[in-house]
Parts: sequence; structure tokens; C-alpha cells
Amino acid sequence: MAYQGYADYFEKPVIISVAPTGGMHGKEANPNLPEQPEEIAADVRACEEAGASIVHVHARDENGDPTKDPAKFQELREIIDERCDDIIVNFTTGGGNDREGRIRPVLETEPTPDLATVDLGPLNTRGDTVAINTRVQNEEYVRRMHDHNVKPELEVFGPGHLTEVHHLVDEEMLEEPFWTTLILGMQTGTIPEPRNLINLIDNLPDGAEWQCMAIGRHQLPLTTMAMILGGHVRVGMEDNVYFRKGELVESNAQLVERTAAIADQLDRPIASTEETREMLNL
Repeated sequence: MAYQGYADYFEKPVIISVAPTGGMHGKEANPNLPEQPEEIAADVRACEEAGASIVHVHARDENGDPTKDPAKFQELREIIDERCDDIIVNFTTGGGNDREGRIRPVLETEPTPDLATVDLGPLNTRGDTVAINTRVQNEEYVRRMHDHNVKPELEVFGPGHLTEVHHLVDEEMLEEPFWTTLILGMQTGTIPEPRNLINLIDNLPDGAEWQCMAIGRHQLPLTTMAMILGGHVRVGMEDNVYFRKGELVESNAQLVERTAAIADQLDRPIASTEETREMLNL
């Protein structure tokens, strides 16, 4: 829920999610970005030690190219579970328009992930490529995730996607809290201005729990603002490969450490994995 007053603010732990690698840029953008399972897992372990309780997972093949191969997600899941204590695993369903292929890793890995993303509407990605993400697809993904005991993470790239959140809530397809990611700075997404983050928050349905992610140089100011507003945050090299202007990030843990330090300065306690599971009803 949005920030309701200082008593609530000081008591509510902040959930830190980390997205160590994505489906767009790779080592050409930052050679420290992890691509293969061993380096991803080592980075995630360091992020967990720094305060992250959720890892957002993308898989890559041996050449570093994005893949939806369930076997690659299975490999990643196993090595993350082996290296980490109890970090919450969140699989992506984003990328492209292969409707069945995008959700297969969520349904076919063992164990299934705790969370999985649902992109709630159309989004331009690069060049003339558009991710469609229809209402019918979103309803299908939510139903199938529910059947496999996976909680949807509702990804809101633009203000209109909040209409889809309310639709899923009105159709009683979701269980509280409605875990929602407010995304600023993506192409054709929400313009990364502080007032726009507040607008997104104000239009969330009752029963929503939210985190903010922002792209590139907007990551630091807008995630800090989210913590001030009583929300949660996502950081990581999927979204931002710089620590500051002109200085590449050394590791995902460096971003998590900075986020945890800012939370401490704001008197927001960091959510443990156990607290995160309780808050999200996992």
C-alpha cells in the first residue's frame, strides 16, 4: 500500500528485488554483467547477503543470447538454490510474442518459481518490434500460474496498464496482495518523472503491494523516492549498467548494497526473505 504516515513508514520493511541480467543488453554494455549460470548465481548470492530477498531471473544460452529454454531456467534455478540460503525466485515471461514459449519455463521447472511476471500491455522494445501482451494472454498467464502455485508479478510499463490490473482484480483472478511493479523509463512506457510515480501509486487498487524499477540513470532517484513513499524497489544490471555517470557497475551486489544503505539512512528496515514471503503471502 502507499505510504500512510510515519508510524507505518518506520515499521514497514522494504523489499529489495535484484534483476542481475535481462533479455536486451549483454556484456557489450558492461563486461561485469553476468550471463552464464555460475556467474549469475555467484552474483545473486552476494546480492542476497547485501539484502536482496527476490531475484528476477532471465536465462541466456552458451553464447550469451536470451533464451526461453526451460532447461536453461531449470539449470539456473538449481544453481541459485544451491548457492543461496532462501532467496525468492521470480521468472520472467517477457520478451517476444511466442505466447506459449514465454510461459513454459514457469510451468515446467521443478520446483516452479515463487513469482513470475505478467507484462500487462503493448510495449515497443527496439526497432520495429512490439510486444503485444493482450488481455486474453494476461488472463491465461494468471490462470495457469495460479494452477501451478506461482504468484503473478504485475508489470506496469505505462499508466494504461493499470487498467489491466484493475480488470484482473475486478474479475477476482488475483489474491491479495496484488504484487505490482511500476516501471519508469522504458520506450513507450511511463516518463521517468517523480510526479508520474506518484500518479501510478495513486491509481493502484486497494490491496496492492508495489515496487518501483527505473531504467538507467533514473534508477537511483526513483527507487529512493519509492522507499520514501513506503514502497519497495528493484535494482540490477538488467535495468541499469552504471553506478554513477561514467562509472560502470562492478556487480549487481554493488547496486543492492547502495540501496540497502539508502534504506538505512531513511530508517526503512530491509525485509528478510521470511518477511517478504509474509508480506506477499507466498
